[in-house]
Amino acid sequence: MSEILVVAEHRKGAIRDVTYEMITKGRELAEQGDLDLCVAVLGDEVGSVADEIAKRAPDKVLLGEHEALREYTHDGYETALASIIRERTPVVTMVGHTAYGTDFAPSLAAGLGLPLVSDCIDLRLEDGVLVATRQFYQGRVNAEIEVDNSRGSIVTVRPTEFPPASPAEPKAKVESVEVSVGPEAVRTEFLEFRELETAGVDISQAAVLVAVGRGIGEEENLSVAQALADLLGGVLGASRPVTDQGWLPKERQVGQTGKTVKPKLYIALGISGAMQHIMGMKSSDLIIAINKDPKAPIFNYAHYGVVADLFDVVPLWTEKLREKKG
Repeated sequence: MSEILVVAEHRKGAIRDVTYEMITKGRELAEQGDLDLCVAVLGDEVGSVADEIAKRAPDKVLLGEHEALREYTHDGYETALASIIRERTPVVTMVGHTAYGTDFAPSLAAGLGLPLVSDCIDLRLEDGVLVATRQFYQGRVNAEIEVDNSRGSIVTVRPTEFPPASPAEPKAKVESVEVSVGPEAVRTEFLEFRELETAGVDISQAAVLVAVGRGIGEEENLSVAQALADLLGGVLGASRPVTDQGWLPKERQVGQTGKTVKPKLYIALGISGAMQHIMGMKSSDLIIAINKDPKAPIFNYAHYGVVADLFDVVPLWTEKLREKKG
């Protein structure tokens, strides 16, 4: 065993951010264990995806192409990856904790007889032993788990926990590898790919996000937050109580049961900061919180906090922004 293996995630030719985030952490693990960092790209006619990932400085990109992998299926990925892992026996195989990764990683680990740690927020190698950090009790407790990875191990990595790897030189070598995917192995039939209807708004891609919580009071008050978001060139998000009321659609929800976001600026208006919400936004570059409760947990994560009624602060803030913009 001489390498860390990252499983790339891509959809319709677009590389998902979690792939680059895993490359960052994978590089750290490789340096700790004096190992190579390899990225596996599965699919059919996805050489351009492999070439793009090769620019992010792994040691090698493994390109596994097969017509059965043209579209994602859990049994197709599981079968292909099993053949790669048996052949290469990586120390750690990293998979995104996403809809794709959580679909195939458990059965992949079970089929190979390898330990699995899911939803990891940190990883390190100590004297060859993998130490994985994950959370319990809705994020209130961090636990470090020592993994017997004498035969290797599989982990799923929570998105947004690590910065994405930047392009670097030299470009990695792309190596085609044979993957065994017999027709009897793929029992799932891909029918179609449907994009979630988001009315043109994807909060996970927003650079500026203004999120509202219970403190907004009623649906009619959303206009106060929307005016601020518009002036900042941002979009409106919400905590679960707001979407449960139907004041904003579910795709605007931030948190463990909503979307994980990492904007450059996150403004929390009237959000107390339940751990389920914090888990979805704590990696934001800059967090500003406004809440009239000085003991609100959100202030433990905010870079700047204002203890005040949001209806006293936000309209004034909006007015000042309008004046500045002329």
